Parts: sequence; structure tokens; C-alpha cells
Amino acid sequence: AAMAARCRLAARFHHIHGANIRLDASHMQATRVESFANGLCFSQEPLAPGQIFLVEIEEKELGWCGHLRVGLTAHDPQSLEVVPEYSLPDLVNMGDTWVFAITRNHNRVVVEGEEAQARGRPWEPFLLIERVRIPRDTLVGRSRPSRYSHILDDLYKMNVLPATARRSRIGVLYAPQPDGTADMHIVINGEDMGPSARGLPTTRPLYAVIDVFASTKSVRVIPVDYGFPSLQTLCRLVIQKHIVHRLAIDGLDLPPLLKSYCQHE
Repeated sequence: AAMAARCRLAARFHHIHGANIRLDASHMQATRVESFANGLCFSQEPLAPGQIFLVEIEEKELGWCGHLRVGLTAHDPQSLEVVPEYSLPDLVNMGDTWVFAITRNHNRVVVEGEEAQARGRPWEPFLLIERVRIPRDTLVGRSRPSRYSHILDDLYKMNVLPATARRSRIGVLYAPQPDGTADMHIVINGEDMGPSARGLPTTRPLYAVIDVFASTKSVRVIPVDYGFPSLQTLCRLVIQKHIVHRLAIDGLDLPPLLKSYCQHE
């Protein structure tokens, strides 16, 4: 119960953030209101080992080059005299920070001398990273309900859309290693991109870093429940399996809240 409460608390943005960021009342949506920089955000609490901080891209802004930047930092946001303008290079140059730019292609990082890890089958119910097991259904982006949402949903599940597309879900976590350090992993629409940084300290609290940069304008934190899928999730999976696309859910004899859950989340 304590772990669950901590995870819920961390699944929000810190009140310390970049000058151009505006948070909603829940501190779960971050929007850059002007320019292309000063969009730095942090998790409200340090992450637990294996806990993913997951965001969904809600809005894009044309005219800028570059996309979302994601990573971890050992700096407590509360201790920053001034929030840096950029995560790359400003925050990284402060040390003890590991941030990567999300590109239109997948950010798969292969260490020299190692082979790329198998991607895993997109229909497997859990994503396995080291000893961490995360329900894949939450990690995968979903389009808005529309005439073609069933096609787009399949593309998100197969992770063939650009990583920077609207509705893509991007997360970061760290996995402890036997030598006492940790590896940082970035997850895009349910696919582990592999270790993008190694040797992170596990003796210091690590906060998620989300830089709402350039063409990414707004993101929302997606809470992740660990363990077995909830009954609500299982109902949604069964309903989705027997319909052509999500618009058909409107015609089902179901409670309105369940219809909305099946269509939007």
C-alpha cells in the first residue's frame, strides 16, 4: 500500500518547472505556453527502482525543430536556484543527469559489442525489463476515437508510428544492477529501447526529467498500476477484442463511464 501511494504521488509533475510551463490543477498536464524552450519538468517525487514515469504527447506545435527530451536526474528540483533553460545541454552539464532527445525514429541504444535486444511481441500482456514487470496495455498509445481509430490503435501497438506522434506514450525508469548501480531505460509505446545510460547511482534519489521542447507543446502523466490488470482493464480488453473500432462502443448497452474508459484510455 505504501509503494502504491508513493507511485501515485510520483506520477505528477513537480511544482518546480521551467518558466514557460503551465501545469493544470492536478499537476498531471504540462503545457509550454510560449517560445520553444524553458519547458523543463520533473517528477513530483523521486522514482522507486523499476517505477516508470510515463507521459503521453497531447499537443504538438508546428514550426520548431526538435522534440520531447526524457531522462533522469539526481538533482532535487527544490535545490535548483534557477531551472535551466534546456535539459540538453544545461541540466546535463550540471552533472548527475542523463537525458536523451526523442527522435522521430525509435531511440534504441546499443552498447558497443552488444547485440540489440529482441523487441518482444506487442501482444504480450507485460513488458519485462530486468526484474521489472509492467502492464503493457497502459504503456501503449491510443488515438482519439474516430472512424479510423482501429487502424491507428494497431499502429501504436506495433510501434510503427513516429515516436513523436500525438498520443505516443514515452516513459523512463531505472533498473538496479548487481554492482550497485542502475541502467536507465526509455520505453516508447510499450517497447523497451534498451539501456540508454549505465552506471547511475542508486544511493541518491533519482527524479524523472521531461523537457517539453520545441515541437512538443503539451504532455500528460499517465499513472501506471503494477501487478495484475484490474477488472476494469480486463473488461476493456474483452470489449475491444469484439468490436471493429472504438466508435462502435457508443452503440453498446454499457454504463457511460465504462464506454468512456474503453474509448479514451
